[in-house]
Amino acid sequence: MSTPSLFPVDERDVEISAIRAQGAGGQNVNKVSSAVHLRFDIAASSLPDDVKARLLALSDSRITRDGVLVLKAQQHRTQEMNRADALARLQELVDSVSLPPRRRRATRPTLGSRLRRLDGKSQRSALKGLRGRVRGEGPA
Repeated sequence: MSTPSLFPVDERDVEISAIRAQGAGGQNVNKVSSAVHLRFDIAASSLPDDVKARLLALSDSRITRDGVLVLKAQQHRTQEMNRADALARLQELVDSVSLPPRRRRATRPTLGSRLRRLDGKSQRSALKGLRGRVRGEGPA
């Protein structure tokens, strides 16, 4: 069982319409509207403003320019299961942005890491220094 959501999506904010599923499925696929289109207007929803802002800031192709999230669910054979799948995916997306990202704290490198870096640089320099022309005694 997963943890309860911080901000559960209100189903009154969601518009669900049944459509015909794509792909193989025999004769039944042409008759039955088992797939589901879920439309969720982010700006008009009852979510807190900061969660709305983080949702709108996502670079997700499923979010239109008008700020409407469109999910299509057609994995299951029944409309009810596709509806539940679409709602679960919407909740998963909202949960992913429900907590603000942790701020990065600037840190300084430790003395040991600085010394290791400089030691590695001097070893590399010594190795490259050996690649030069060999200086020896020339012809007499």
